[in-house]
Amino acid sequence: MHHELQRFDDAHALAEHAAQFVVKRAQLASQRGKTFHFAVSGGSTPWAMFAKLTTLDVPWESFVIYQVDERIAPIGDPDRNLTHLASSLSTVQVTIQPMPVNDSDLAVATKNYGNLLPSRFDLIHLGLGPDGHTASLVPGDAVLDITDRPVATTGIYDGHQRMTLTYPALERADEILWLISGADKRRALGQLLSGDLSIPAARVTAAHSTIMADAAAI
Repeated sequence: MHHELQRFDDAHALAEHAAQFVVKRAQLASQRGKTFHFAVSGGSTPWAMFAKLTTLDVPWESFVIYQVDERIAPIGDPDRNLTHLASSLSTVQVTIQPMPVNDSDLAVATKNYGNLLPSRFDLIHLGLGPDGHTASLVPGDAVLDITDRPVATTGIYDGHQRMTLTYPALERADEILWLISGADKRRALGQLLSGDLSIPAARVTAAHSTIMADAAAI
């Protein structure tokens, strides 16, 4: 897949430009009278992006935000992506569809979340781990081979089982925005750009892909 690579001096500039990128696409959807379907991953870089978004002229009423992945942990747990997402957006009124990771039957929960997803996402935000994972599609996990459903659970990774969008769900994106920050991502970013299918991130496909990275990651 072809990626458009944009380089920024630091994580602050990265978050600011990412926010502007999202606003432009949300405004376009709003002008067309459409819902802006936006799926987001965890990590400190998108939290900074959302903090910046809350200061901009954003058509929040047209947003529906979905989670790309989530750790199976209690509500309010600091390890939960939702905890930080909700905190970042606490000053605005926006619809968030949280992953139901606290349901007693995770098989049913993943199916129900899959049924909530749109047929197409306007934009999906992804990050990149030093090991080449994205979303919670991690090296060696059986979730990498799931093709018959859009949402699944993983094995234990970094202390948590997780719920994640699968490759078929990510393929619903009209556009993907990668936010990549830090020197520890440099090798994985090189693999992503070269299309090295040995890392999970390189197996993601979409009609258009923009990578925003800070200088440390390049």
